[in-house]
Amino acid sequence: MDLLQGNIKRLYFKYLSAAFGSSLIGTIYSFADTIVVGQNQGSNGIAALAVVAPVWNIIYGLGLLFGIGGAVFFSIIRGKKEKQGENENEYFTVSIIFGSIAALICWILIILLDSQILSFFGADNNLLPLAKKYLLPIKVVFPTYLFGQLLAAFLRNDKNPELATVAVVAGGIFNIFGDCFFVFVLHMGIFGAGLATAIGSVISLGIMATHFISNKNSMKIVKVQNIFSKFKLIITAGFSTFFVDIAMGIITVLLNNQIMKYAGTDALAVYGVIVNISTCAQVCVYSIGQAAQPIISINFGSEKWIRIKQILKYSLITASFFSAFWTCATMFFPVPIIKIFISATPKIISIAPKIIRLYCISFLLLPLNVYSMYYFQAISKPKIAFVISVCRGLVVSGIMILLLPVIAEDIGLWLAMPVTELLVSVIVIYYMIKYTRALGEKKI
Repeated sequence: MDLLQGNIKRLYFKYLSAAFGSSLIGTIYSFADTIVVGQNQGSNGIAALAVVAPVWNIIYGLGLLFGIGGAVFFSIIRGKKEKQGENENEYFTVSIIFGSIAALICWILIILLDSQILSFFGADNNLLPLAKKYLLPIKVVFPTYLFGQLLAAFLRNDKNPELATVAVVAGGIFNIFGDCFFVFVLHMGIFGAGLATAIGSVISLGIMATHFISNKNSMKIVKVQNIFSKFKLIITAGFSTFFVDIAMGIITVLLNNQIMKYAGTDALAVYGVIVNISTCAQVCVYSIGQAAQPIISINFGSEKWIRIKQILKYSLITASFFSAFWTCATMFFPVPIIKIFISATPKIISIAPKIIRLYCISFLLLPLNVYSMYYFQAISKPKIAFVISVCRGLVVSGIMILLLPVIAEDIGLWLAMPVTELLVSVIVIYYMIKYTRALGEKKI
C-alpha cells in the first residue's frame, strides 16, 4: 500500500474497513458484557458496569495517548523526503517506554485502591461488591488494555491495519462466547463476564505481537536522541485523543453522581445502557479518525495537500452517515434498545424513552467533534485539538452537567451533552475551515 501515491478513495476505505472492523467487534465486546450482566444481574449489574466504565476510559485513553501521539510522528517523519537525521522508530521507542511506565502505575493503583477508585466513580454499598467482582480477573492483565490500543495505532501506521482487526476480532469472539459460557453455563455471574474480557484482551495483544516477526514489520526499539523532547511532542500530539476517553470517564463520573442525586438508581441503569450506546457511536468515529490519520500524516509530511483534502471529504461523509444512523436508532427504538440490555422493570421501561431521546440528540454532532481531533492531530495542529478535547470533555460539559439540572432538573441533566456538542461544534467548524484553507495546493 503506497500511502503517498495510491488511489485516495481506495486507500481510505481499505483502512476504514479494517478500523471499523476493529471498532465494531470492540463494541460488540462491550455489548456482550452489558447484555449478559444485565440479563444475569439485572439493573444493579448494569449500574455496576457504568461505575467501572471510567476505568476503561482511563486505560484505553492512555493507550491512545502514546499510540496515536507516537504514530502521528512515526508517519510524518516517514513521509518527509529529508528526515534531517530523525528516525521514525525513535517515536515508537519513546511510546513503548512511557506507555510501560503509565501501565505499571495504573496497574498498581487499581490493585491497591480498587474500592476507593470505584467509590469515587459513583459506586454505593450495593454496587461496589458487583463492580469489584467484575474487575477482579481484569486486574491480573490490566496492562494489556493499554498496550492493545498502543500497538493497534502503530500497526495502522506500519501498513498492517488488517492484523489489528484480526486481533480485535479474535479477542472479541472469545469474549462473546466466554461471557455466555462463564456466566450462564458455569454460573460465575459478573465475575465470569470480567474473566472473559480479561482473556479476550490477552488473545488480542498476543495476535498483534506477531507483527514483530512478520515481513511487514519496520518497527523496532532504537537508541533515542532527546528522549524527553520527543516525549513532550508525543504527549502534545496524543493528548486530545487521550482526553476523548478520559472525558468519557469524567462525564460518566459527573453524571453518575448527578443521576443519583436527581433521578435515582433506575435512571442510572438507563444511563448504563446509554454509556454503551454512546461508546459504540464514539468508537465508530474512532474508526474514521484511525483510518484517515496514517494517510493524512504521511501526506502532510510530503506536503501533498490535495490528497489530505480528499481524505477529509471522505471522512466527513462517513461521519455524517454515523451521525444519522445513531441518532435515528436511538430516537425510534429506545425501548427495544433497553430490553436488549436489561431485564427491565416497568419503571425502567416508562422512564427510558425520554432519557434516551433527550441525551442522544448529542449524536447529531458527536461524530464531527470527535473526528476533528484526529484531523487536527494529523495535520500537526495539536493545540486546537487540545482546546476542543478539553472544552468538550471537561469545561463545557462539566458546566452543563452541573448547571442545567439546577435550572431544569432531570430534563436539564439529559440535555447537558447535546448542548455541549452544539457549542463545541462551532469551534470545530471554524478551525476546520481555517486550517484546511491554509493548506497549500501545490502538490498532487
